[in-house]
Amino acid sequence: MDALRAQDPLRIGDYVLLARIGAGGMGVVYLGRSPGGRLVAVKVVREEITGHPEALARFRREAATVGAVRSAYTANLIDAGLDAAPYWIATEYVAGPTLARAVRERGPFPVVTCRRLVAAMAEGLASVHAYGVTHRDLKPQNVLLGSQGPQLIDFGIARGVEQTALTQDGQAPGTPGFTAPEVLTRNEVGAAADVFALGATVAYAATGRAPFGGGDAAAVSYRAVHEEIDTAGVEPGLAALIRACVEKDPARRPGPAELIRWCAVDTALVDDPAYHPLVAMAEVVPDTPQRPPNAPALAIHDLPTQGPPPSRPNPWLVAAGVGAVVGIAVATAVWLLPGNGGGDGGNGGEGGDKPDGPPGYIQDIGTYRHAWNGLRESCNLPGEEQPPLQFQYAVTTGENDPSGEIPLGKAEIGYRLKYEEPNLPPYYVSVEVKPPHLLDTDEFGYVSKAADLYEGDETQWKNLVYPDDFSDRAGGKVRPAPPLADDPGEWTVVYHHATSDKNHRSVVCHGFMADTVSE
Repeated sequence: MDALRAQDPLRIGDYVLLARIGAGGMGVVYLGRSPGGRLVAVKVVREEITGHPEALARFRREAATVGAVRSAYTANLIDAGLDAAPYWIATEYVAGPTLARAVRERGPFPVVTCRRLVAAMAEGLASVHAYGVTHRDLKPQNVLLGSQGPQLIDFGIARGVEQTALTQDGQAPGTPGFTAPEVLTRNEVGAAADVFALGATVAYAATGRAPFGGGDAAAVSYRAVHEEIDTAGVEPGLAALIRACVEKDPARRPGPAELIRWCAVDTALVDDPAYHPLVAMAEVVPDTPQRPPNAPALAIHDLPTQGPPPSRPNPWLVAAGVGAVVGIAVATAVWLLPGNGGGDGGNGGEGGDKPDGPPGYIQDIGTYRHAWNGLRESCNLPGEEQPPLQFQYAVTTGENDPSGEIPLGKAEIGYRLKYEEPNLPPYYVSVEVKPPHLLDTDEFGYVSKAADLYEGDETQWKNLVYPDDFSDRAGGKVRPAPPLADDPGEWTVVYHHATSDKNHRSVVCHGFMADTVSE
């Protein structure tokens, strides 16, 4: 939970805003207090998307769904303002961490706890499905571990079971690795798709690993369609239950009632000894609004705004489990493991040239071979470390920029977090670019200055321009990066997590095609 920012309103409707709970692509969620003292979660649509009919329709659909589904496993609707901007809904406030945060900070759940989690979540899905609604985006971030049991949240893309799966722009709903094969390949939405997501979510709880591995969205979705879920090291009985939930054929998946019988629990999840410490991770609720020092009071319509993601990067399209990039390389890393651990640790350790401060320009420290091959649409080696939650990256060249803002012969390379991750320690990202003549070699490329991913608004794209922002600094000499036109072909882009100039690990590798044209 974060303090309110200077641009945040003091009130929404009748509710005094106390703090920020989180933020995402649709809007900001605040902790609010009613005139009578009741705590609520207030979701406010971002001002810049209020003019998009599909976005408002989705938000109103979420309000209608939450209002219609009255369940012990969902946060009930309290109030809403849907007639004019600012658009908002207020639901019950559930004190407790998300399942994603609990696993990230405390590690995988014991087997018995996982079985009780399955039973509780299955009961919750049965309750939701009884209203003719499918959630469509069940995942660890959308499960709150409250004192009364798990709560399903974020019904932003929930719809009636008879409705189509695709959104208006043709993208399959949900999150890669948790979206069922039939949704990805045939646009089929049903209760069985939620069971698939439940199985993937419990696999994450049991292992602490992304259920279908890491990589760009298309690669993860491809594995969800064609490959087996990761249950390595999971107790055989629980592994069999998970695999049953994620059967490729939805007709072969157990229903919620069958899952409850399968688990055969005799104790509620809330009475599980491993569950109590997780509920205690709930953040302290402030008594008064938490605002930055000397922040001016704003009118209610002065809502937080965020510039939309660059329109240039086209999202990966998934059809029949196969990803395709249209003109621009762009991907979302949806690993669910923490990215601020691992690596060499500390601020450099032995051999680090900046042990007492943040990294600047990283250097090669040994054998290194990442090279992008456009035919494979991936690098020949995986990342050495998994990136932070919802890390996104994009590359746009001047030749493929429909807006015409990027000059010919240059490339814009960006990264961000899709959703805000408050109160995390610095995570320094340095981007390396390798020209084609270094393809399949151990040589290091040209790098950007390391920057903290969490500094400022991490949901905003941090964009770099090649060759302007890149150089080679080996041996204490600064050599500017060569123009794209000097080396046409397949260029490699590697995102590194740096703890010092000489200690870093790659987290994502991709690339782009460069032609001979220049300004």
